[in-house]
Amino acid sequence: MGRSSLASRRLFALFLGALTLLMTQPAASAPTALFGLPFADPPGPDTWLLGQPYGNTVGAFARRRDWYRAGQGMHFGVDFSAACGTPVVAIGDGVVLKVDAREHGSGPHNLLIAHPNGYVSLYGHLLERPPLVVGQPVRQGEMVGRVGDPDLTCTSRPHLHLEIRDRSLRRAFNPHLLIDADWEALMLVGPFGRGFQRDLDHPRRWQSVWEQPEVRFGRPLLNDYRNPWPRDWQR
Repeated sequence: MGRSSLASRRLFALFLGALTLLMTQPAASAPTALFGLPFADPPGPDTWLLGQPYGNTVGAFARRRDWYRAGQGMHFGVDFSAACGTPVVAIGDGVVLKVDAREHGSGPHNLLIAHPNGYVSLYGHLLERPPLVVGQPVRQGEMVGRVGDPDLTCTSRPHLHLEIRDRSLRRAFNPHLLIDADWEALMLVGPFGRGFQRDLDHPRRWQSVWEQPEVRFGRPLLNDYRNPWPRDWQR
């Protein structure tokens, strides 16, 4: 066997060893999930489905100057499509912070729960005023309301709008990073579009559900793009 052949075999063996090492290394860990889903039943066509994810969605971009201006043009929660009356459960232990707080939107009824880890969960578009009072403790998985419809019809777009904010209520975080769920599977099925708005000047930014920005309420729009795709229907 020639020297070049022996050297090639040694190099190939080193390559295989390095590849094996890389394949056996643990994947980078995701942020620790702190909460559960807001429904006791599993997803399905007769229970609930993921509607609109958090972040720079195509739908939020289209309404960034009216519906979502206060949230920097982002969809600052997660929408779960479900029939009116579907029970909603607390995503974690906590204490009722506000009931029917109209200053936070998401009518006709909403609920805010403060959690001991410093987060606040907001449950919006509820069918009726939640049967809870401020200061009342709740446990994860406890029913806290029922799904409603922001159009008050129960045939238009009934869904739960869920947000996770900080205790000041001025910042909203990506619930996909904080709720323990198989989001990849949930995003395969559902009635709403899955796309994120693209800025052709920065085409890779905010195109994954895992890489969406935090929202700071009342600050300037984050997605008022000069060169958007899909094109802006308002222009």
